[in-house]
Order: sequence, then structure tokens, then C-alpha cells
Amino acid sequence: MRPPLEEFSLKETKPHLGGGKITGDKLTSTYDLVEQMQYLYVRVVKAKDLPAKDVTGSCDPYVEVKMGNYKGTTRHFEKKTNPEWNQVFAFSKDRIQSSVLEVTVKDKDFVKDDFMGRVLFDLNEIPKRVPPDSPLAPQWYRLEDRKGDKVRGELMLAVWMGTQADEAFPEAWHSDAATVTGIEGLANIRSKVYLSPKLWYLRVNVIEAQDLQPTDKGRFPEVYVKAQLGNQALRTRVSASRTINPMWNEDLMFVAAEPFEEHLILTVEDRVAPNKDEVLGKCMIPLQYVDKRLDHKSVNTRWYNLEKHVVVEGEKKKDTKFASRIHMRICLEGGYHVLDESTHYSSDLRPTAKQLWKSSIGVLELGILNAQGLMPMKTKDGRGTTDAYCVAKYGQKWVRTRTIIDSPTPKWNEQYTWEVFDPCTVITIGVFDNCHLHGGDKAGGARDSRIGKVRIRLSTLETDRVYTHSYPLLVLYPNGVKKMGEIHLAVRFTCSSLLNMMHMYSQPLLPKMHYLHPLTVSQLDSLRHQATQIVSMRLSRAEPPLRKEVVEYMLDVGSHMWSMRRSKANFFRIMGVLSGIIAVGKWFDQICNWKNPITTVLIHILFIILVLYPELILPTVFLYLFLIGVWYYRWRPRHPPHMDTRLSHADSAHPDELDEEFDTFPTSRPSDIVRMRYDRLRSIAGRIQTVVGDLATQGERLQSLLSWRDPRATALFVIFCLIAAIVLYVTPFQVVALLTGFYVLRHPRFRHKLPSVPLNFFRRLPARTDCML
Repeated sequence: MRPPLEEFSLKETKPHLGGGKITGDKLTSTYDLVEQMQYLYVRVVKAKDLPAKDVTGSCDPYVEVKMGNYKGTTRHFEKKTNPEWNQVFAFSKDRIQSSVLEVTVKDKDFVKDDFMGRVLFDLNEIPKRVPPDSPLAPQWYRLEDRKGDKVRGELMLAVWMGTQADEAFPEAWHSDAATVTGIEGLANIRSKVYLSPKLWYLRVNVIEAQDLQPTDKGRFPEVYVKAQLGNQALRTRVSASRTINPMWNEDLMFVAAEPFEEHLILTVEDRVAPNKDEVLGKCMIPLQYVDKRLDHKSVNTRWYNLEKHVVVEGEKKKDTKFASRIHMRICLEGGYHVLDESTHYSSDLRPTAKQLWKSSIGVLELGILNAQGLMPMKTKDGRGTTDAYCVAKYGQKWVRTRTIIDSPTPKWNEQYTWEVFDPCTVITIGVFDNCHLHGGDKAGGARDSRIGKVRIRLSTLETDRVYTHSYPLLVLYPNGVKKMGEIHLAVRFTCSSLLNMMHMYSQPLLPKMHYLHPLTVSQLDSLRHQATQIVSMRLSRAEPPLRKEVVEYMLDVGSHMWSMRRSKANFFRIMGVLSGIIAVGKWFDQICNWKNPITTVLIHILFIILVLYPELILPTVFLYLFLIGVWYYRWRPRHPPHMDTRLSHADSAHPDELDEEFDTFPTSRPSDIVRMRYDRLRSIAGRIQTVVGDLATQGERLQSLLSWRDPRATALFVIFCLIAAIVLYVTPFQVVALLTGFYVLRHPRFRHKLPSVPLNFFRRLPARTDCML
């Protein structure tokens, strides 16, 4: 049964953004695309003159900040009476259940921690701070005992009420994450901004080698060059000139990331036997010294010495008696855009080299407000729980919100900004469940689960309008499509110059090097795979890491894999595009068959006018398109596009088709299932084969009109062409056009049910199907 469409639809909302400070159209607050969240901030800076508590005449102090049931502690120092912490604690105002804030200094002890003194604050007397006000200066407070009497020691504190716009917010300890322990666990739940590494295409043009020294001098060497950069390995074909001075002149393309840590390693090898290769020489090239080019002008070629390695007593020893050389042109390409995303969802199209960047055309602002009705992703203490965080990616900048612990309705209210260089780009927002709250990958290699993803194309947004919608989070599972919840976003695209943005629509989508020196489709596929691997590896090494599974989901790594569901969806998309042409054809057929005589007569009149005044044809067509565009303006889309389950055929896919889509590559399914799927694929391919064959047949019939393959048919056609040429030469074109038009639009009483003479003639022409095996 198909689920109701409303469940998967977009919902418009009216949140209370920016605390409601509206002046005209613009919101004046710093965080004007999110709802304000009030926090009580406590900055514990340092203490001095703390009393000695143990026999050594010293103490091991730490500070405990307590607000009702919530309690945060600083790290402790051993044997220090003047410790410095400089830690910030944030208590959500929504969860405050007490009117008193208690800041206590304690001495760490094996048995029971000793009380050293405390400072109390009344919540009603705590000052408010709104950025861009300067941060509140910390003050010294004298410690008191439990009775309220002054004791020895002072504590430097700053206490204020603020919002999530405060600079202290990202690094603060949060009361709603009180269950998370350890420095690594806390780092894993904080918000963070990441940058993708700067990627370059590395072009290695292998030209020739000289003075190679194969072991067996009596045979013609079969030499090729193997190049390796990190995990990427490519090789040239075997040289056609089978000498010790082979030629190739072949390009190998790699993806390199700054900073250039890996060397390019080139090996010249000789194929001695079918599975045996002999290394003739090797060279290592550091990428720091490789030329960078910004256009298609050639860089200089260079000769590199090849080092021959010989094994002596288990050690590799350089043999430098005689140097073979290799001639190459190596450069880092700055004029290309290194594709690391699917081309359909690119968020950045700029070339690698910064010198070639054009100025930005606007700013994209995203407010990640909250999520509703998230499904439980894991079990903890016998109940379902979700620790959700968001990741947004646009251009080279990735952002990650803080993790909201154990909540199906997390409120993030975080706002981020990106520069926009091209409106025809897409921002991707993904929601994930954090499985690393208690540090690293110790939990049996746990992976952060995907909750859903939203894509928004900037060109579909009106400028300067704030879009506040709740997007469904849809994930496809082997048992069907599932709604995991909804994410509430506020998006605004502000354009700095409308003229510049309109001009962008006339520019090529990719940098000009993609058109002057295009890369092949297979090269682009391979390079994109390498780029995504490098990006995911680099971001997973950041602190806290943006994990590999998160990066790959955001970059649509598996989108090129075979899927019966996606193939059906694409077929129906093509039919949707062709449906307009089919509808026009049906309408014209009705005109020709006089289904509505008045309309047919009007078409006759319009046809006569256009034949007599042919200069009106193009203006009429463009005026008609203009009027259709103006008419459709009333029904223009008012909201951004979102994932459509009907369009994707996700809600009607057969379970076996989905199981096949989620299968690994190569397959891990039993042989009987694989055989059934293979047979199904063969039957589909058989139908496609028939259609392609029919298209080829029609094309070959067209060619055979003049090929004399059927001498009688070609003779008839040639005589017809001669007569048609003479008749058209002496008859005015308008008369011919009118007669042809009237013949096509003739009344059904003058029509036959049988096919026309030209169609009969065409169908009798020979094709090359007779020659097929």
C-alpha cells in the first residue's frame, strides 16, 4: 500500500526567529534565522590563596558548578593553591529548576572530596549580555563556608545570561550533555566548522625513456611506466617501440591534496613473462617542486634519472654505475575544478587556483532550528534513544552542529553563513545519530547512523526571502522508504549584485579548462572517486573527526551503482519530458481529424496567415512562449524542492529490487537469487536491445534511399527527386506550402485508413538486419 503523500511533504512554518526583533523586513539580531535560546554562562577563570588541605601543606583543587540537578566540574590540579582553569559552563534556561547558582571549590581526595569554600549567586541578579557587547570581565569573589562566613581563598568568575550567539557557546560544557564523559567524548558533541583540503589534478605526461638496461639483452623489451601517488596507481600501455629507448607520450591523471605529503613514485617495468615484471628503474618526485599551471599553455619537459635497485643480502642498494633517464612533463592543474561531489548536486564549481576565482555574487545563510519526531536509532538501558547532530556542506566549508543528547525533538538553533559564487549550486544538510559519545572507536567500530538528508538548490530560491520549512527526513531501507522525522530549517539567499548573478547564467558551468582540454567520462569517474576518498580521509583525521560514513553519505558516493528502482524512475522522467511532445501530437491529430471543426477552421486561418506572411512565424512562436510563461507565473513554486518519494519510485519499489540496490559490489547474495536477478536483467536488456535495433533499422533505411542497395527503390526515389526539383523550381514556395498544409489538414472523408504511399515506400526499403548473425 502506498503511504499518504502528506507524510512525505514539505510543511511551511512560522517560527519566532531572532527573538522577534524585526525592523522593516530585516531582523537585527546577529542570529536572525534561528530562535533565541537563553543560557546561564559561568566562566571559571582561576583561584588564589586556597587553604592547604592535606599533610603535604597543599591541595588538589577543582571547581563544581551546580544549578539545581545539573552539575559540571572543572579538571583538577595536583598540589596547586593558585590553579587556572578558564572553563565555561552553560545551563539551558528552559531546564533551570533552581533560583540559586552554587560554585564550589573542592579538594580532590581518595575517599571523599573536601569542601574548601563556595560562592552563591541569585538568578534574578545575574546580568544579561547580548553580542556585540564586549565579554563580561571576570571578578574576584571571596569564598564562603556553608554558614555564609568568609573563608580563606578567592575565585575569579564571570556569570551572565546570554544566548547561543555568545562566543563562549561552542566551547562551553552544556548542562543538556551532562552524561557525556571524557575529553574525547565532549569533543565529539561540540559544533565545529571544517574545510575540505585544497585538491589539484596532477597531470603526468610520460613522453619517453632512454638507455634502459634490461637483464636479458637478447630480447625486445615490453616496457611500461607505473605511477603511484598515495593509494592511486596508474600505468601506461606497453610501448609500441620495443627498444631500450621506448616512447609513450601518454597522460596519467591523479588527485593531489594540499599539503602535499605524498611523493609521486614512477617505476619503469619490463614485462618479462605473462605474470612477471622486472623493475628497470625508479624515481620519486616531491609535489612541492612541481610546476603549477593556470591555463592550457604547456609547461617545460624535464629529464629525470632512474635509480636501479638491486637486492644485496636482503637490502636494497642503489646502483649508480649508469643512469637511465625518463622524459616527462609534470604539472599541477589549477584551471580545473576537482569534482568531489556528484555533478548533479555540486556545491562549488570554481577552479583550484585562487587567482582564477571570480568575485562572490551573494551570501547563503542557513539556520538549523530543530528536528521533530526522530526515530530511536539505538537502545540504551532498554529504551530507544537518539543523539542527533546535523552536518551541512556547501563549497569547501562543512559545518557540524553540537549533538543534542537523548532527544527525539532536538533544538540546535545554530546559524551558518557561506559565500556564493554560482547560483546553480546545491547545499546538502544531513542528520546523523552520534555513536561516539564516550570517546573514539572503542565501541566495536560503531558507525554514526544516517537519519536523513535534505538538498536545496540555490537557483530555486527567491533572493532576500527567508524560507522556513519543515523538511521530511527520508531514508531508503531494504524494506522500503521510511520517514525518520522532520528537520526545521530557515534559509536565506542574499544577492549582492543582481546584474552579476544574471551574467552568471551566460557563463560556462565549469572552468574553461574543462572545455579546452576535456577529461574523458571514465577519467572523471575515477578522479571523483579518488577525490571523495581523500576528502573523507582528511576530514576523519580532524579533531573531532567528521567520520568517513558521514562524508560519503553527504557526497553521494554510491549514487552511480545499479538500481532497478532508479532506472524505472529515470525512464518515467524521460516519459514525463516527452509527454508534452506526445500531447501536442495528439492535439494535432485531433485537428487533422476535425474532432472540433471550429478549432480546425481557426488553425486553417492561422496557417494561411503564416504562409502568406512567413516573417511572422518566429515572432508568433516567441510571443506564445512569453504568454505561457506569464500565465504560469501565477502557479510558480512557493517553496524549495524536496525529496519526492513518488518521483524516485521509492514508495512503490518491489522488496527484491531494494534488496538488490543494497547489495554489496561484488554481490554477497546466494547464487539462486543472483541467477534470478541476472535473468531479470537479461530480459530487460533484451527489450532495450530490440528498441535500439529498431532505431538502427530506421536509420539504415534512410541511408539506403540513395545507396542503390535496392536498385528499383533508389531509381524511384531519384526520379521523384528530379520531378520534385523541377516542380518546386517553377511553383512559388507559398503555393507548395499551402497545398501541403491543406493536404495534411484534409477532412476525414478524404482520408484512407491505410498507411500513406511515402510510409509504405519507406517501410519496404532494405536495412542491414539481413547481415546480422
